[in-house]
Amino acid sequence: MKNKTLAAWLAFLGGPLGLHRFYLHGLGDWLGWLLPIPTALGLYGVQRVEQLGQDDPLSWVLIPLLGFTIAGCALRAILYGLMTPEKWNARFNPAAATDAAPGQTRWLTIGAIVFSLLIGTTILMASIVFSFQRYFEFQIEEARKISQ
Repeated sequence: MKNKTLAAWLAFLGGPLGLHRFYLHGLGDWLGWLLPIPTALGLYGVQRVEQLGQDDPLSWVLIPLLGFTIAGCALRAILYGLMTPEKWNARFNPAAATDAAPGQTRWLTIGAIVFSLLIGTTILMASIVFSFQRYFEFQIEEARKISQ
């Protein structure tokens, strides 16, 4: 029996590592194995910024990968948490009754939804802002080179 609350928390806390995918679909889930790749690339981008500074163009591409992966997993946690018990049990617990306990929404499920919404939105907006700021600063630098 797959528990909706546990799946929502796994998607929120361990989603960038694919833990929710492994819990729900097993170790053979190829998307679960692919999720750590953009996470690792994003962490590498953060490491490059710490070593080389904010003027590193490769980190401008890599860091948003981490943010978008975390935000996407937070969205998945919200979708799991808001799924009706009937739909949850039909999809992940097909042998159980439609109103079985693992598909029920509890206070911990609501907590996962709230934290996913708060943290996921913050990280998504920060990733977008970082990307646009770096892009526009690069454009200004290129315009200065052309005007000289």
